[in-house]
Amino acid sequence: MEEVVILGSGPAGLTAAIYCARANLEPVVVEGLQAGGQLMNTTDVENYPGFPEGIMGPELMEKFKQQAERFGARFVPGDATGVQLTKKPLTVSTDETTIESRAVIIATGASPLELGIPGEKEYAGRGVSYCATCDGFFFRDQEIVVVGGGDTAMEEALFLTRFGKRVTVIHRRDELRASKIMADRALAHEKIEFVWDSVVEEVLGDGTRVQSIRVKNVKSGDSTERPCGGFFVAIGHRPNTELFDDLPKDEQGYLKPGIGAFTELEGVFIAGDVHDHNYRQAVTAAGAGCMAAIDCERWLEQQGS
Repeated sequence: MEEVVILGSGPAGLTAAIYCARANLEPVVVEGLQAGGQLMNTTDVENYPGFPEGIMGPELMEKFKQQAERFGARFVPGDATGVQLTKKPLTVSTDETTIESRAVIIATGASPLELGIPGEKEYAGRGVSYCATCDGFFFRDQEIVVVGGGDTAMEEALFLTRFGKRVTVIHRRDELRASKIMADRALAHEKIEFVWDSVVEEVLGDGTRVQSIRVKNVKSGDSTERPCGGFFVAIGHRPNTELFDDLPKDEQGYLKPGIGAFTELEGVFIAGDVHDHNYRQAVTAAGAGCMAAIDCERWLEQQGS
């Protein structure tokens, strides 16, 4: 019987692991297939405190993991394939084993929705981004393209006007899905231009960085190539909550938190992007992981042995 199992190894899961390990709970971390979380697709991280020169996303997550291991966290590779969270003991299943535990911290995060076009994966972190607040700074005075028509896309486009010399929004329809206030703000901005009734067919580059994109007009069928340095996909995120049908979710599928990191199920805690679709930053996820670990530790202490 384990004291606590942590699902996920992004900033939230690994911070929870550090705190739980320092409390002598000897946490087991089920890493997930995307071990390290979304930062594994980010090259330079310049907004995480303590790294004034910046740090590569994968390197930062490796440091998180090493710190957790130093204090006694143990790691299980691969995804959780099933959970039982409604009766004691709680159980987490993977392809290799089933783990029994007194508590579970869910930090499975969210995955950005992808276009699934040629070049997108190849240039992820090298011009293709899914987070303007993470990466916008790297595209000063460059041509930036944002794909999407909802509030997320408008927020990204407006934020990116601080950096790019021009921001082009490409949308497959002839009107935005965004709320009126966000749409009006973007449409009125002098640095944002719109390409309507269009989709991006391919991301093109020199093997190192994005150079341009191929855009197709869905009405005429014509394709054109547009130069760009930064290509931001802003069509939403999908929370990784498929396993957790016993917990309440909002209309987008994100888990609903209770007080602090508690959920309505005893011994089950949540942290990070699995419930936060507002901030979605490494530092806020790490803070949430700390909260979950402290809530979990205190709850276990109250339960006794």
